[in-house]
Amino acid sequence: MGKAERERLNQSLSGHLNTIHETLQVFDQTPASSLDKLTWDVVVKMGDQVSKQATIAGMLWTGETPEAKAVEENMATYFNTLQGLLLLSHGNMVGAGPTLASAIHSSIKQVVECSFKLMMETVSSFAGSRNKDLKPLVPQLVGAVWEACTALKKTPASNITAIGRAMTQVAVSVKDVLREMEELKPVSSNQTEEASNDDASHAETRLGDNDSLSDDLGNDLSPEEMEVAQSAIGVVSETVVLIKELIRTITGLLKQEKPEDIGNFVDTLEKLLKLCQEIGVQIDELGACLYPPQEFPAMKAALEKFSSAIDKVWTEIESLTSSSEAAFQACNDLKRSLKQMEATLVAVVLVI
Repeated sequence: MGKAERERLNQSLSGHLNTIHETLQVFDQTPASSLDKLTWDVVVKMGDQVSKQATIAGMLWTGETPEAKAVEENMATYFNTLQGLLLLSHGNMVGAGPTLASAIHSSIKQVVECSFKLMMETVSSFAGSRNKDLKPLVPQLVGAVWEACTALKKTPASNITAIGRAMTQVAVSVKDVLREMEELKPVSSNQTEEASNDDASHAETRLGDNDSLSDDLGNDLSPEEMEVAQSAIGVVSETVVLIKELIRTITGLLKQEKPEDIGNFVDTLEKLLKLCQEIGVQIDELGACLYPPQEFPAMKAALEKFSSAIDKVWTEIESLTSSSEAAFQACNDLKRSLKQMEATLVAVVLVI
């Protein structure tokens, strides 16, 4: 291939990339609420077209090195289709809250990133020395585009779905912390006797010879520490129940007779999600503090933030017309568990 053809391909690629970057700037902006909202199915169908163009790009390399004209034509069609995907996705974000917008951005930009890699690698191959290495690489790049476009079908199509999924992720994270807490165990009577009989030098030798032993001892709690851990487990268990009730409440909104009214609740649901995420952070902090030596001041601070967040959750639930008694009961049960843990911390500190 001549130098002029390579330069023309590179110039063409540069122009297409600049166009997509400009379109991305539009995509990153919040669309006017006056625009008609498109359905996500339209975006998915356009994603299928991007997959089709990626397949065609890959087929160009199944035989001999393709002609520059064929690559250039495929590249123009590919980027036009990709630009269409961006514009349709932007139209779909009319009325989208932060959570839904984030999910859409993540999915679409993954398609764009994979597309850039495929087109840039295809053009760079015409430098000459990389043709032999490109053939096995192109199917991988095409496959990456396929996966990114397929993922569009799993992208939430509404605020309710997006927020519900995000809240489910919080619930999964909280369950993981709960599982770790439940693995904590009290120190055995044999270990207590050994600790009292062994002198300091003997203990240092044993710990120095086996690092894993120190890890095992890190999970063994004194009776007082175990009491704190049990109260924390109660708090986290009640948190899981509350988040489940919130997810059930959110799901109930999808069954409303007037779906257009759901938009009135988006701000409240976004606030509930943010509060649950904040609670998740405090649970992580609480879990980390349970390992000996337990950090009582940090636990107390986490519980205070925890309690404040629950009060705000209650307020937001009250603003939902579909709020259930079960959600309010879950808030009450969690507040009670928090108070019990606070009392346990006070009692243990006095004993120590």
